[in-house]
Amino acid sequence: MAAAGARVTVFDASARQLAQDEAVAAREGLSLTTRQGFMHDLSAFDDASFDLIFHPVSNCFAPEILPVWRECFRVLRTGGALLAGFMNPMVYVFDAAAEERGELIVKHALPYADITHLPPDELDRRVARDHTVEFSHTLEAQIGGQLQAGFVLTHMFEDRDGGAPDTGRSAYFPTCMATRAVK
Repeated sequence: MAAAGARVTVFDASARQLAQDEAVAAREGLSLTTRQGFMHDLSAFDDASFDLIFHPVSNCFAPEILPVWRECFRVLRTGGALLAGFMNPMVYVFDAAAEERGELIVKHALPYADITHLPPDELDRRVARDHTVEFSHTLEAQIGGQLQAGFVLTHMFEDRDGGAPDTGRSAYFPTCMATRAVK
């Protein structure tokens, strides 16, 4: 978006991610602003200060998402758009170790959360490997939450994993979704 001339602010909880964004912008001669914080608290920004929010698949890192949608609504100008991606909750039903072996084995009830569904030793191993804990959310929370926050949903899209579509979960259902909502 910066390459197309937009004024871009990158907001992320990870200092390392922000540093990567700054490095790419510097390498490509692009201008952008970076701010560190958590998506459920956009208090660093004034009301109605953005025309567009591009919210990639990141809700899986937030234990609750209604606060995220409310903050997005608050910082968008009237007529502004929210482009949001999220995981299909069904992704979290399967045993991750079995998926790596090419098997789809139902293991978890939804909604899923690493912190409650994984054994403590596995959770410790993931955190030690710098793995961010994940949370699934219902479609009611993902889409209904946008509506509850005040957005008008204008589009919804489904997509599949980047891998071969004839193998794994993508052979059976769309794994990712995206919405366009307007304030």
